[in-house]
Amino acid sequence: MKKSRMSHPGGARARERGGARLKFLLVLAVIAAALYVGGQYVPIAYHARVFESFMQDTVNNASLTDKNPAWAEEQIRRGLEDHGVPEDAEIKAVVNDTRLEATVRYTETVSLLFTDYEYDFDKTVRSTTAVTGAK
Repeated sequence: MKKSRMSHPGGARARERGGARLKFLLVLAVIAAALYVGGQYVPIAYHARVFESFMQDTVNNASLTDKNPAWAEEQIRRGLEDHGVPEDAEIKAVVNDTRLEATVRYTETVSLLFTDYEYDFDKTVRSTTAVTGAK
């Protein structure tokens, strides 16, 4: 005669009740936390990447049209609000080895679940063509 596992409702399987529900709730909490953190961090990182591309385009345009570094710095400053960059960002544009370089530095606080993360943006872009007349 074969014994069935279902024959003893109070046996070994009774201790396992609720285990799947707890695991499901833990996985759900981890997924929710990851979505929250991603929702806080990803937009800031995306805006930073788009702003870096804007910086590169600006120095390339300045170099191609023989604009001076002050012009490039002013154009970058005008684009701060459009790219979600704080107004107090440090901007510097110079000619270095016949190339126009622009550096922007700022820190933005990302609020995470239990802590704050300081996102540091410190990028230098260099024109792809040499500056001929602007100094």
